[in-house]
Amino acid sequence: MKIRKQEYGTANLIGRNVERLRKKQGIKQKDFIAKMQVFGCDINPTSYSKLEGQVRSATDREIYVIAKILKVSMESLFEDFN
Repeated sequence: MKIRKQEYGTANLIGRNVERLRKKQGIKQKDFIAKMQVFGCDINPTSYSKLEGQVRSATDREIYVIAKILKVSMESLFEDFN
């Protein structure tokens, strides 16, 4: 598992939780991106990495799809696990 090179940003509230849940489920970032694309989210690796790093905002569609893939509620993506 790679170690995050940069500090988390402040552009969204869900990135840290998405990363944590994805890794907990053993899903590689590239596989997660592919699943998002199947669900209709046209996202590239750089954009997704910025979402997890909280460097860019997450769209409502992305939040919905991420919750579906991770099989969690959308609300749980906003919980503070720190």
